[in-house]
Amino acid sequence: MNETKGLKVFSLGLQHVLAMYAGAILVPLLVGRALNLSAEQLAYLVSIDLLTCGIATWLQARRGKHFGIGLPAVLGTSFVAVTPMMAIGPQYGIPAIYGSIIVAGIFIILSAVFFSKIIKLFPPVVIGSVVTIIGISLVPTGIKNMAGGSGSKDFGSPENLALAFGVCLLILVLNRFTKGFVRSLSVLIGIIAGTLIAGLMGKINFTAVKDASWFHLPQPFYFGTPTFEIGPIVTMMIVGIVIMIESTGVFFALSKICDQPLDEKDLVRGYRSEGLAFVLGGILNAFPYSTFAQNVGLVQLSRVKTTNVVVAAGGILVFLGLIPKIAALATVIPNSVLGGATIVLFGMVISSGIKMLQNVDFSNQYNLLIVACSVSLGLGVTAVPDLFAQLPQSIRVIVGDGIITGSLAAILLNVFFNLTPRREACLTPPAQEAQI
Repeated sequence: MNETKGLKVFSLGLQHVLAMYAGAILVPLLVGRALNLSAEQLAYLVSIDLLTCGIATWLQARRGKHFGIGLPAVLGTSFVAVTPMMAIGPQYGIPAIYGSIIVAGIFIILSAVFFSKIIKLFPPVVIGSVVTIIGISLVPTGIKNMAGGSGSKDFGSPENLALAFGVCLLILVLNRFTKGFVRSLSVLIGIIAGTLIAGLMGKINFTAVKDASWFHLPQPFYFGTPTFEIGPIVTMMIVGIVIMIESTGVFFALSKICDQPLDEKDLVRGYRSEGLAFVLGGILNAFPYSTFAQNVGLVQLSRVKTTNVVVAAGGILVFLGLIPKIAALATVIPNSVLGGATIVLFGMVISSGIKMLQNVDFSNQYNLLIVACSVSLGLGVTAVPDLFAQLPQSIRVIVGDGIITGSLAAILLNVFFNLTPRREACLTPPAQEAQI
């Protein structure tokens, strides 16, 4: 009986791993290739990311006195950190990325109590705008990968475009004609199928897999002793705030599914766990971590609401992270295949943001202005990255990222329009349209 129960828990945990696996490996592949890492370094980055995802999931699933929200949450690499890491690396070096992640994690741990008290600063208009901006800012990276990756010799070749659109089409077909578990794995299936076809086309080199070892242990500061630069630190602290905003929505969604009401202390423990995951990611040279929204849907679909399932998922991730050969398999995925998958994933992020904005009261014109200005700035900085080229480097690394600029605009404009005192005559929002 216990064996049957254990097998069931393991299979449900594996289902959670498969649901988040594509998203978990995409971030290290995108960032690692943008930073021109070697095949060996890229394999390490993927494997250590999987291992840290597992440990971070354990931290969040356990309901302790100071850490852990005690919900069936799975933590994974956050897309929010992709473009900031890609911007910090070339300017300050890879050690500066990890120095900023460690400081941001400490900042989250220390500010968790304060942050839980200012949730009103982050209503749906802010959260929806931020999530929309995240998706919009990531789309150019997906488009470049569809063509073969920035700087590739065959950029935009018919073969790359065929692979990218083929993967995208397969994902859409699976979502249209399948249900349940298969549909939840559509992105992973698309990536595997695209990689197999690319192999038949002679576009895959398995040297990295052949050279990878069967077992390794984490190496703290693998990419060098972390350095601490003010620009990257401020940038990553803002990334941490954005991730806390994003995670707040996921926490409450899980709370509703599990019939487990959350109070201020629960949120504090949840934020602290994510902060601790940041610090761990910085030490092991992995990534900032956040609660994965896609696994919330799986909890609702499976109706299994106990934390032992995500604890099992964490164990599977740790096991996978200790085997470099498995991680090396992910590094052979061609950029065009990644592009076809990420364009769907990033588009879904945009869709999620738009869905959140449906709960916003747009009869209040101030909310329209918040969305309009924040999304426009986020998209504008992403499309024209040289907008702030004349500013000092320490400032440029902060405002030169569309996610950071747009998110800051949404937060500050919400404070300005909705939380600052107004004169009596201004208490009623202006009419939506003037009569002509």
